[in-house]
Amino acid sequence: MGVRYFLHSVLFIFLSVVTLKAQELNCQVTINYNQIQGTVERQVFDQMQKVVYEFMNNTKWGKDVYSVQERIDCSILINVTSKASTEDYEGTIQVQSRRPVFKSSYYAPMFNYIDENFQFRFQQFTQLEFNLNSFQSNLTSVLAYYAYVMLAIDYDSFSPLGGTEYWQKAQQIVNNAQSASEKGWKSNESNRNRYWLVENALTPVFQGIRDCTYEYHRKGLDIMQEKPDEGRATILTSFDKLLKVYQLRPASFNMQLFFNAKRDEVVNIFSQGLPEEKGRVVERLMTIDPANTTTYLKIQESK
Repeated sequence: MGVRYFLHSVLFIFLSVVTLKAQELNCQVTINYNQIQGTVERQVFDQMQKVVYEFMNNTKWGKDVYSVQERIDCSILINVTSKASTEDYEGTIQVQSRRPVFKSSYYAPMFNYIDENFQFRFQQFTQLEFNLNSFQSNLTSVLAYYAYVMLAIDYDSFSPLGGTEYWQKAQQIVNNAQSASEKGWKSNESNRNRYWLVENALTPVFQGIRDCTYEYHRKGLDIMQEKPDEGRATILTSFDKLLKVYQLRPASFNMQLFFNAKRDEVVNIFSQGLPEEKGRVVERLMTIDPANTTTYLKIQESK
């Protein structure tokens, strides 16, 4: 039994005594095809939405056993912007996930990213198939990649470096896709793509982001219902680990993704803090995420 499964059992035991087994993800899927002009049949995109939903929610991604209420809440928005041929599409994919906070009804945002390099083929009346050991299609590879990324970040928040297995699986998908013609998989295409997200996550110099993820959530957010002052203090201290990453790799892709998910939450948390605490956290955030200084100054403006 994994650490995450045990902790989720503690978090959710008050919700239900049902022990039905389920897969890991509770994923909502939306396909937006408003930009497609011409005689596109709606049923193609309706089926696309259905099979992507089934793929994300019915695939067994790891070894831990989940009950229905323990599944990770997440969402996928595929925005289809063009149609290259009868079965070939281009667009973007936005992936979001969230995590429950102990003894509260609050869900903390964990991942929020729009991948703008998304080309895929979809054949009507076919099911999606995935094999971790080979590249079969860009659609299934991208979907599986982000499933593992969401799992990795979630597990990292429950135990120190707990998501390593899932980061490694995401990296395996990247390795399998190196000969793919679609963009997003190669190191030389960009320093902010699927390749670098997982490469950075598994590189020691970026470990501070994963260490922060654990301390921020498990030792900070999860105690705030009972000890709000202590929880905020721990979250503030957790940013020290991000400072070390920033000093070595300023403006990194992974740091940007961390704050894409946490920026507004951090403002809400520390808007309730003491004046001295507000000053300290704003100073730290302006250092490690200077692009969003205006947002962090709202902390000091709050009463």
